[in-house]
Amino acid sequence: MIVDLLAENALLLLFVVAAGGYLFGRIRIAGFSFGVAGVLFAGIAAGAIDPRLRLPDIVYLLGLALFVYTIGLSTGPGFLPSLRRAGLRWNALALAAIVAMALAVVGVAVLLDLNGPLRAGFFTGVLTNTPALAAAVERLSGHAADLPVVAYSLAYPASVIACMLMIGILQRTWRVDHAAEAAKAGLAEEPLLTATARVRHPLTVDQVVEAYAGRAIIGRVRHDEQDRVAEPDQRLEPGDLVTIVGTPDAVAEATRMVGEARVEPLEAAHSTLAVRRIFLSNPRLIGMRVEQLCLADRYGAIVTRVRRGDTDLLASGDTVLELGDRIRVVAPRTRMKDVSRYFGDSYRELGEVNIASLSIGLCIGLLVGAISIPLPGGGHFSLGSAGGPLLAGLVLGARRRTGPLVWQLPASVNQPLRQMGLVLFLAGIGTRAGHAFAATITTGDGWLLLAVAFGLCLVMAASVLVVGHKLMKLPMGVTAGILAGLSTQPAVLAFASEQADNPLPELGYATVFPAAMISKIIIAQVLLSAFLVQAT
Repeated sequence: MIVDLLAENALLLLFVVAAGGYLFGRIRIAGFSFGVAGVLFAGIAAGAIDPRLRLPDIVYLLGLALFVYTIGLSTGPGFLPSLRRAGLRWNALALAAIVAMALAVVGVAVLLDLNGPLRAGFFTGVLTNTPALAAAVERLSGHAADLPVVAYSLAYPASVIACMLMIGILQRTWRVDHAAEAAKAGLAEEPLLTATARVRHPLTVDQVVEAYAGRAIIGRVRHDEQDRVAEPDQRLEPGDLVTIVGTPDAVAEATRMVGEARVEPLEAAHSTLAVRRIFLSNPRLIGMRVEQLCLADRYGAIVTRVRRGDTDLLASGDTVLELGDRIRVVAPRTRMKDVSRYFGDSYRELGEVNIASLSIGLCIGLLVGAISIPLPGGGHFSLGSAGGPLLAGLVLGARRRTGPLVWQLPASVNQPLRQMGLVLFLAGIGTRAGHAFAATITTGDGWLLLAVAFGLCLVMAASVLVVGHKLMKLPMGVTAGILAGLSTQPAVLAFASEQADNPLPELGYATVFPAAMISKIIIAQVLLSAFLVQAT
């Protein structure tokens, strides 16, 4: 029988759930789809069929640690700057929503006569926080220890669906332009052009670059039929030809500043200069600024562009290099091989996972997550397998490298690891909750709790999105990420990221996640306090 086969083969069950969930997530209805979050619902369906169809805990724990750690690595470089700029406001919004939800749960508990364990489990379910549930269960014993899990299993899927539905509905209602939001935040890919201009007005390279800092640079200069790499203090004379690299508007403006546009590109078979894209695989250069490379002095070369992932960045002296960057270099033909060796230029090395640094980083994160911090009146909390690796990823990602250890992962490695981690987490947590969900949903009280959880989460999600996007004027991507972060819910983050197709949701998620995690663990145990006092 198929069920018996799946029950005896956890690995087969994992891939059946992953494949089925992924295919389900691709189904679009009125333009809406669950994406990779469909794996969660496939897991719930499998667990509901038979209690034996439950993946081992190590599956979801490994997936969760991988997912949040790789998010931390990718968002780490921009995390602290974002926290200084707007992080306090984002965290205030998240914490306000969490406190409001806790008060709403207390009100529901009074109306429905829910005891302390059910109240705590319901709270952790509507905010989908497994570590908070674990902290609550840890303080209970006997039959009471099962009650939070029952309430959690009902509220958890209702919360995930409600949050994703509200994101999908409101972004369509408001006609959100995610590409425009990313562009305004400086995260969108703006096309870079290379144009040739004839100098009419005497000036220096520095004058042009400073006038359009961050938007246009001069790469090459042809003077008296001789090509050379542009140097900052180089004087441009009337009749010289220059290549200008930058955004379309900046290139047009810089061309007018220099003189006039020239139709023919500054290319010739006899030119002494060559242009090439080079992979950065040399770990010693990671975290260095372009100006620290001293390419002009070493090789007579200049960096004009840096392609990171799918985005072209205009290079400047302050551009910080990351592992896997594809660097566009202009250099003398005779020195290009030397420049290539300097950067590494090994695609094979980029495709390999640095197992040592990955494992050490995860070990640090799991150890941080295991630290137990006592609470007043008894009890304790810890960041767990989610908060610890995320915090470690943020710190190590911001550092980029420590001595010989390179913490960063190339985008071509980070993305697959993140996707696999998310699939493992969703499949594991789905199969775990499936049976309890099916068992309790068949009762009248179960349906009532499910309906209440769904309604509360719809209101909470709508409130956060309205306050964040409309009142605080935050980008919709950031607001959706904050909603996912205050729920500490990777499935909602995955959905928001697929909708936005830019890094804004991940930035919002990573910014509020640590504070949200700690606050929910504390609140869940506070909700248990009255019950424990009565029990003693």
